[in-house]
Amino acid sequence: MKLVVTGGAGYIGSVVAEVLLAQGHDVTVFDNLSTGHRTAVPDGARFVEGDVRDEAALARALDGSVDAVLHFAAFSVVAESVQKPREYFDNNVGGTQSLLRAMSWFDVRRMVFSSTAAVYGTPAALPIEETAACVPENPYGASKLEVERALEAARTEWGLSYAALRYFNAGGATAERGEDHRPESHLIPVVLDTALGRRESITVFGNDYDTRDGTCLRDYIHISDLASAHVLALDAMARGFSGALNLGSEKGFTVLEVIRAVERITGRGVSFHIGPRRPGDPPALLASSRAAVDTLRWQRRASDLDEIVRSAYAWRVANPGGYGG
Repeated sequence: MKLVVTGGAGYIGSVVAEVLLAQGHDVTVFDNLSTGHRTAVPDGARFVEGDVRDEAALARALDGSVDAVLHFAAFSVVAESVQKPREYFDNNVGGTQSLLRAMSWFDVRRMVFSSTAAVYGTPAALPIEETAACVPENPYGASKLEVERALEAARTEWGLSYAALRYFNAGGATAERGEDHRPESHLIPVVLDTALGRRESITVFGNDYDTRDGTCLRDYIHISDLASAHVLALDAMARGFSGALNLGSEKGFTVLEVIRAVERITGRGVSFHIGPRRPGDPPALLASSRAAVDTLRWQRRASDLDEIVRSAYAWRVANPGGYGG
């Protein structure tokens, strides 16, 4: 298939592009490089530099009988979204609306969308099912939910098929690709950098949540398992699926448990201190992924916390300067 991966120079998008190329697909990566890295784009992918709000640039990427779009281009930092809500809605929602218009011009009728567990807010029950109420507590989650609604409207209006994949916490690395956000805000790489002496300490945002040790609990999934679900979603849409699916490991770990895992894998201590709660952070997010397993015929092969940490550690040791090193 001919596929366009928006945000394909970023962490998740680049790994998905890598997997798609390995399976023989024709891949175009579309990215404005505001947070992604040109060197993360896999060899063999065509690269088009552009912003999802620029419809002329999108036309360059979509021209040529494209079969589907995998859409990762978005701002994605919860705390930043609280500080800059208009920027998040402009980029995440406005950018997707531009992408949908361009797709309609070129009659591209399939999209795999990178959504988030943040659409749920603080859930009434765990694990979270796709039928749970969506009450996001931060602009990031609200922007992703708004996009999901736009996808459903496009399905009704002009026949778009879509899979909105609601991630929990992606982690780990492949041999070639890992996390390199600047600044880095994701927990596992931040803790690893502290263990490696690249940071002095880590702040744990709150220790008075209703969890087993008072710190936030999250569901972690290995990046390779996440990537495989996107490929399977293309097949599911060909079988008639449209809708939202959770992607998680169904195993929850707290911030302190992640820190202990890093200490165990690296053999090094991690200095941390307790800070105030971070605005917009639910106490616990844990997915039910039964629907994804059934619908996508999905198998999670690497989503053990130690394996996630071990692969992320190996990539950071091999790439001490990230993609710029």
